[in-house]
Amino acid sequence: MDNRSDIRDFLATRRARITPEQAGLLPGGGRRRVPGLRREEVAVLAGVSTDWYTRLEKGHIAGVSEDVLEAVARALQLDDAERTHLFNLARAAARPTRTPQRRSRVQVQPRVQWMLDSMAGSAAFVADGRLDILAANTLGRALHSPLFAGPRRPANFARFQFLDPQAHDFYRDWEGAADVTVALLRAEAGRRPHDAQLRALVGELSTVSEEFRIRWAAHDVRIHHDGVKQFHHPVVGTLELTYCTLDLPTEDSADLRLTIYTAEPGTPSEDGLKMLASWAATSAAATADGAPAPATDGT
Repeated sequence: MDNRSDIRDFLATRRARITPEQAGLLPGGGRRRVPGLRREEVAVLAGVSTDWYTRLEKGHIAGVSEDVLEAVARALQLDDAERTHLFNLARAAARPTRTPQRRSRVQVQPRVQWMLDSMAGSAAFVADGRLDILAANTLGRALHSPLFAGPRRPANFARFQFLDPQAHDFYRDWEGAADVTVALLRAEAGRRPHDAQLRALVGELSTVSEEFRIRWAAHDVRIHHDGVKQFHHPVVGTLELTYCTLDLPTEDSADLRLTIYTAEPGTPSEDGLKMLASWAATSAAATADGAPAPATDGT
């Protein structure tokens, strides 16, 4: 599969956001026809010829040395996630594949589920690069109960974010959450450009959601490590939780990530998380007894 269009659009969008002043250049005379830097200005900053950089921005990146890529990354002021994405695009270009590859679903090892279940006071789950939730502990499933209520399996953050109206209520900052979701998928597409399921997911969301199409065209990328997120849960109301995401080693080199949500001690969110854990335990007990699960129409 040819990824030259992804390379072209990524470099062009990074160049467009930097002004000559931000790059430490004196603004040239006359009217500028393009937003941000011109190609020749990026070439000067990277220490390469304009013709060479123009060829690079057209997608001819295979075989380019790491030193040159580092120089372009500095010239375009790429952050760590963007720099990693540029190198992933270069590696993919060096190993073109004509046929998209369909990967078998990753089997989460039992010991991973044991680890999740041991985190009784935190909401924890394991997801892959396509943002499918592959495993979760009881509190993790309870926190993300709106995702698991849908008909599709496995539960997927991107589908929920852009195809389920509940997402706008569930995420207090829906716009910010949507930006992160698409940036994570874009980074995964750079790592695995031949993933057939990922391409199908992107195609599905692009067809149905204009909000997704706009964000996908921006070519923003992100590496998800930690932060704070606010939810409006249908059972316990507002929760402000701190999360940390870690790469999870696997025997088959699958890109899995463990995410753990916790609440700051002594806050209303800690009380809400404990209430959610109690509700989850009650629901599990009711299901085991064959009784109806508790309602999810809390405030």
